Amino acid sequence: MFDSTLLILLALAALGFISHNTTVAISVLVLIVIRMTPLQQAFPWIEKQGLTLGIIILTVAVLAPIASGTLPASTLFHAFLNWKSLVAIAVGIFVSWLGGRGITLMSGQPTIVAGLLVGTVLGVALFRGVPVGPLIAAGLVSLLIGRQ
Repeated sequence: MFDSTLLILLALAALGFISHNTTVAISVLVLIVIRMTPLQQAFPWIEKQGLTLGIIILTVAVLAPIASGTLPASTLFHAFLNWKSLVAIAVGIFVSWLGGRGITLMSGQPTIVAGLLVGTVLGVALFRGVPVGPLIAAGLVSLLIGRQ
């Protein structure tokens, strides 16, 4: 029996290896292992909670320098005095807002999700991107098509 989904996953893993992007390769291999074992029962949970878990892990990683003391409080306070830091704060606010629009669009128009996923995987695999793009991409799409 031909499993087209497995073929797509293998192609994505190969793309990850060819482009020397271990993030894509490892992610796809983990999904293949889950798919080929009884762990496949976890897919509904992964689909429902995976994004939230990923955002939590990403947020922990971003906040780790504050918690560890590597980024002292004085540096944080000085961020409000430097124009470059103020621009960074404004961009952070804008990108977070875009991500919120993206979540709304992805849940309201699931047909767009496939395109976002393909674009994100290609961006990660071929252009050394980081797979945080789908939410921001969906937010940009929502601005372009006028949907929320």
